[in-house]
Amino acid sequence: LYKSSLLRISPSSRIRLLPPTGSRQPLAYTTSYFPPLPAMASSVPGLVFRQLFEKESSTYTYLLGDEASKEAILIDPVVETAERDAKLAEDLGLKIIYGINTHCHADHVTGTGKLKQLVPGMKSVIAEKSGAKADMFIIDGDVLKFGKHKLEVRATPGHTDGCVSYVLNDGAMCFTGDAVLIRGCGRTDFQQGDPGLLYESVHTKIFSLPDQCIIYPAHDYKGLMSSTVLEEKTLNPRLTKNKEEFIEIMNNLGLPYPKQIDRALPLNLVCGIQD
Repeated sequence: LYKSSLLRISPSSRIRLLPPTGSRQPLAYTTSYFPPLPAMASSVPGLVFRQLFEKESSTYTYLLGDEASKEAILIDPVVETAERDAKLAEDLGLKIIYGINTHCHADHVTGTGKLKQLVPGMKSVIAEKSGAKADMFIIDGDVLKFGKHKLEVRATPGHTDGCVSYVLNDGAMCFTGDAVLIRGCGRTDFQQGDPGLLYESVHTKIFSLPDQCIIYPAHDYKGLMSSTVLEEKTLNPRLTKNKEEFIEIMNNLGLPYPKQIDRALPLNLVCGIQD
């Protein structure tokens, strides 16, 4: 930008860049204004929060803990990093009470089975409709509590028929699994996937949350870490289409066969426990 360009921003306005005096080519650039994301954990008082990464499947695992009671929940753990997650919780003085999955994954083996061995008393949790084994089964509207915090279960099928998203404290954060990725969404061509159902799930269960609700997906392949409901409602190249266009896009992605599905899916149906 030129030093003499003017940049004026207000939360309810567009951004317009004015070229310097004497410029022959005006800058015809505008963009929507998005308020900055809140700080990761400080925006939720009393919450311990860590976003963790497993590089082979580009999976995010989330550790959420209550500062006072030390109760914690682990979302979408991966078997290869289960020991790391258990050690981190121990270092932070947290007790993992639930190891929960957003769905029965096809691209990695869940770490819940191994974590049950590493963390005595931890219970594995998955959606009842997933068809997988676990200690606890959840349905739409259920609430998981840890200390003074809570995760509301929202059924968001479409990527698979057993997908759920978890909403923290009435909309501070949403852990969307593969239903909403940053500027994308999960594929719908296996595990009873249904693009029309995914579209309805996202628009009714996720895009109905507050605009500033932070979205944390199960994966990212470009180094991005989080988004917001407002951003995805406005900028997601698939989910901003109408339903018919979205279905057409999803039915013609031509994606390769998931490289870990033959190993991961059978194990994930039994909580990732390997004999």
